[in-house]
Amino acid sequence: QVKLVESGGGLVQVGESLRLSCAASEVFIINAMGWYRQAPGKQRELVAIISTGGNTNYADSVKGRYTVSRDNAANTVNLQMNSLKPEDTAVYYCYARVGAGYGTEWWGRGTQVTVSS
Repeated sequence: QVKLVESGGGLVQVGESLRLSCAASEVFIINAMGWYRQAPGKQRELVAIISTGGNTNYADSVKGRYTVSRDNAANTVNLQMNSLKPEDTAVYYCYARVGAGYGTEWWGRGTQVTVSS
């Protein structure tokens, strides 16, 4: 059983920054880690993902504002969010793909990010 624990969400004003962190426990092979988000009434969407080798992929809406990073040895992934906008308000979920080949997908419980105008 893979456990992903997020931290760092909260309430901020427009233009401010937040940093999310996620730690994976009892995992030896993580193919990819990253973040998804889900706003009220919307589908869950990819925010940013990073491979073991450091290749990244971002949603167009966050490019230039968000930065994803990971520590392979510590099995952690971070999301630095700058210049936050009201439309960034959502529950952010840590994501990991674990195991051989494509791997199995795992999700954290989510952390709320609210950007107030």
